[in-house]
Amino acid sequence: MKIQKSNTETQRHRAIRLQTYVFLCLIALLGTANAQQSIRYTGNTLVNVDYPHGQLAPVLGVHSTQLLRANREHPEMAEGTGWTYNHAPMLSYWNKTFYLEYLSDSIGESVPPGQTLLLWSKDGQSWTRPQIIFPRYRIPDGTTKEGKTGVAKNLDAVMHQRMGFYVSKKNRLLVLGFYGICLDPKDDPNDGKGIGRVVREVLGDGKFGPIYFIHYNPKWNEKNTSYPFYKKSKDKGFVEACDELMATPLMMQQWNEETDRNDPLIPVRKDYKAFCYYHLPDGRVVGLWKNALTAISTNEGKSWLSDPSRAPKFVNSNAKIWGQRTSDGRYATVYNPSEYRWPLAISTSENGLDYTNLLLVNGEISPMRYGGAYKSFGPQYVRGIIEGNGKPDDGNLWVTYSMNKEDIWISKIPVPIKDKADAPVNEVFDQMPEGHELDLWNYNSCIWAPVKIEKMADGTRCLALRDKDRYDYARAERLFPESKKAIVSFSVIPAQENFGKLDIEFQDAKGSASIRLSFDPDSSFKGKNGARYSNFMKYKAGVKYDIRVSFDTDARMYKLNVNGKDMPMRIMFAPSNGLSRVVFRTGEIRRNPTADTPADQDFDLPNPGTPEKEAAFFIKSFKTE
Repeated sequence: MKIQKSNTETQRHRAIRLQTYVFLCLIALLGTANAQQSIRYTGNTLVNVDYPHGQLAPVLGVHSTQLLRANREHPEMAEGTGWTYNHAPMLSYWNKTFYLEYLSDSIGESVPPGQTLLLWSKDGQSWTRPQIIFPRYRIPDGTTKEGKTGVAKNLDAVMHQRMGFYVSKKNRLLVLGFYGICLDPKDDPNDGKGIGRVVREVLGDGKFGPIYFIHYNPKWNEKNTSYPFYKKSKDKGFVEACDELMATPLMMQQWNEETDRNDPLIPVRKDYKAFCYYHLPDGRVVGLWKNALTAISTNEGKSWLSDPSRAPKFVNSNAKIWGQRTSDGRYATVYNPSEYRWPLAISTSENGLDYTNLLLVNGEISPMRYGGAYKSFGPQYVRGIIEGNGKPDDGNLWVTYSMNKEDIWISKIPVPIKDKADAPVNEVFDQMPEGHELDLWNYNSCIWAPVKIEKMADGTRCLALRDKDRYDYARAERLFPESKKAIVSFSVIPAQENFGKLDIEFQDAKGSASIRLSFDPDSSFKGKNGARYSNFMKYKAGVKYDIRVSFDTDARMYKLNVNGKDMPMRIMFAPSNGLSRVVFRTGEIRRNPTADTPADQDFDLPNPGTPEKEAAFFIKSFKTE
């Protein structure tokens, strides 16, 4: 019996040890999961930088709109000053209004003088003209910087800010900027040796409070600067909002580069740039910096579990990355996923740590019209609305960015984020709910080449593409279910017949076209047939053309019918395994820049500031079957 008892106890001990081992393994696994201290990209999609769009599939329904078109020759057509370096926009949403701030230099990056401008919009589509919110600032003669030999003489400051807005707990909106010093073309305004950060309150209805310094860099104070210190304000609520801002470590981290490197206000004072952040459901904070550096904080940014390091498999050069939680409880990062500043892409995540895909936001790169120092090609320096600075009522993801460090753009990205059309298209614009006609369309709408719904002379609504920009075009795109065989129908009315151009392309998910039809300036409606074009017919201004295209990608053929008349069968000019979108574009396709395009442009394009005669094309309907 003793031997039997011993065996029973041995079995029992073994079972306990096994249960303990399993329990410890589970604890270790959970600990490993919770210890993940970095976001990471787990998808397989990469960009091809020889295409401005990177051959990425687009997000369904993105609306991209140009808000500022730089114009040196006719400043009255832009912001009034004619400066051609415009960059680093910031965004907020306060009292049901979007506010957008950007900095501006006269010609090139950090080339004095500099100023900061503000514009606003109720709907994100119609915006005010930019207004100077922080004007030019004269640096006292004789000013020097440690490590630099230059001496200021008749010199203005340049603006440089990584933080634009702060909404206080009592709903007061502050707008901020930073005055930096560049004594020579190689000097740096964000070296911690500038003058200081300024602030003023946005009061609404185009009104603003006075300008104050909220924080000085070493050697600067109220006695040797042009604006008073914020504590001198008689508005106790304004002072309280400023104090509240400076007591928030996550907000202060955005000040890192511009403020003195030893400033105790900044939690992490190493050379990390362009900070943004979002919260995970368990309260941890994910921080993001330039170059896709990332770290996690468990105490609201007072400290970080590790030094920021590059997020595994994220590709991002020396440009900003934006991250946030979306209104559907998921997460998104928006950035340039290459060693260049194109394309502008988005990656999404279910848990805020593992990012699984890569989709296109904007792959259209306008020509750089004006040369200037350190002006980079592409849609870049993207920023959204940081936590606490408002949530748009429509629940969509809004981001702003500069194009070529020259023009200012904004994109509305629908939430939830999708990359495919669920069903065939059947859209007659005049029969659709007003204001929602383009919900499922993608477009790039320029100031001189707008895309919008208009009413025609007979009162019916249509999709209008207008163009008077010699260097840009209007572009509208509609996704449909990927098909090897399909019939696509649409109606087009050209407003003119001897100028202007409309290309209609059928593309695959990577943006490669197989069919191109064109309303050309020579009054010909034609189709691309290999290296040449075939004329189908002459077209007339004001006439509606009902066009039906039947394609078969396996046979590489398509058949065209115009106003009930069949045209001869044509071969696709490029093969395809399936087509999934149509593009209407008021200009010839752009293929620049590429990986081999020179990084710097030191010349201006001819006559960039004068519009051409406006051409227009009206699309009445679009259907697929």
